[in-house]
Amino acid sequence: RQDCTLRGATAADEPAIAALIRISAAGLSQGFYTDAELQEAITEVFGVDSQLIDDQTYFVIERRHQLVACGGWSYRKTLFGGNQYSHRESVLLDPNTDAAKIRAFFVHQEMARLGLGRWLLEACEQAAKGAGFSHAEMMATLPGVPFYAACGYEEREPYQHTAKSGIKIPFVRMAKPLTTS
Repeated sequence: RQDCTLRGATAADEPAIAALIRISAAGLSQGFYTDAELQEAITEVFGVDSQLIDDQTYFVIERRHQLVACGGWSYRKTLFGGNQYSHRESVLLDPNTDAAKIRAFFVHQEMARLGLGRWLLEACEQAAKGAGFSHAEMMATLPGVPFYAACGYEEREPYQHTAKSGIKIPFVRMAKPLTTS
């Protein structure tokens, strides 16, 4: 975290976020996804979600004026996918019955395993709790599963997104109660 700053993302950050997503996905997905799965995920699923930025629930971490990590949470029904993902739902969630959605976490491969993802996750969980949510869920990428498990999330069910090409891209739905302790 040294020399790093966490702040809310703005629309002006979108090009840098898009570049970071591609770098992170390509670098940290090696051994988890095939090249074909990864390419389809970048094309159809991974990407900037401008709704999160507009809702002010998306964060970036900068180091020396460069984006090195991003991630957010949502009070909307969409569980995953950037602007290009066709199965998005902007319906508002009820914090009394629904889980906040942890969304679109990406860390530059050169900054991985330095605590930036945990810093983002803690900021998201605190904000979701502040909005009245008592639990959170996500659709984790395969390289993200060990990280989220270490942060107290439990695997709920596997999921496969079928790309337009027919390639199936595996993910895992995970969830966690947001306790006050």
